[in-house]
Amino acid sequence: MNDTSRVAICSRSFSKHPALRARLLERYRHVTFNDAGISLSGDELVDFLRGHDRAITALEVIDATILERLPELAVISKYGVGLDMIDMAAMRLHGTRLGWTPGVNRRSVAELALAFAIVMLRRVPAANRDVLAGGWRQYVGGCLSGRTVGIIGCGHVGKDLVTLLKPFGCPVIAYDIRDYRDFYTAHGVEPVSLTTLLTTADVVTLHVPLDHSTRGILDAQRLAMLKPTAVLINTARGDLVEETALKHMLLDGRIAGAAFDVFANEPPHDAELLAAPNFLATPHIGGSAEEAILAMGLAAIDGLDNNEVP
Repeated sequence: MNDTSRVAICSRSFSKHPALRARLLERYRHVTFNDAGISLSGDELVDFLRGHDRAITALEVIDATILERLPELAVISKYGVGLDMIDMAAMRLHGTRLGWTPGVNRRSVAELALAFAIVMLRRVPAANRDVLAGGWRQYVGGCLSGRTVGIIGCGHVGKDLVTLLKPFGCPVIAYDIRDYRDFYTAHGVEPVSLTTLLTTADVVTLHVPLDHSTRGILDAQRLAMLKPTAVLINTARGDLVEETALKHMLLDGRIAGAAFDVFANEPPHDAELLAAPNFLATPHIGGSAEEAILAMGLAAIDGLDNNEVP
């Protein structure tokens, strides 16, 4: 039991999870949970973290303006896998240590991407809206089986999705700046250029982190490369895709459909995009499976002790 450190838990879902609370309190005596369920940012975030030397964060923005006001904060452990909310340069400047375990929610996100592919190809969102509006007609869609799936980013989630697609007999093509040739060979994945992937795949799914090299990776020009029968899936980060360009393509029928779990601004405000019958939106639930929440929480607890300056 650590009797000296003071730990702040910014995450709302962690704070209300009984098993994670119990596990953390077995290791640390002084813990402040976000029991009010407040979305913390700016001054409220600083006030919440002040007086603590360790913290578990999720979607809270940690940048230089936050860290310079919290000299006592020595460790930040990430609840989740995305690091785009944390300014790494500021962490290094202030000597703040980072606890982070990549890939702990891979199965949860990969299964959601798979579900998106199936429901969009079968036109489930449009059919559901029709029934709710009093209609009753058959919507003709297509099967996932045998269709070419293009994976942009074949890291932890991308690789897991490859294994989930095997029973469907889908040809899988992948684009990644890293060389995963051994994995590709073992699982029959064909590495291709981004242009080839976009012009070839029936289902395009994004699984890259958000950084300076991936922001806007699917801009209007690249979105225009998609086949009119293609489905686009994003369970990674919203700023990867130019949403306005996508909206016009959906409304004009230049793409069959899209399913997004993440948006540039959350919650999203583009009513036209959200109302499109060939668009499906979910509220950033990729890592919200109970199994993933537990795995991410345990990894975050471990990161309070096992960490390093990034």
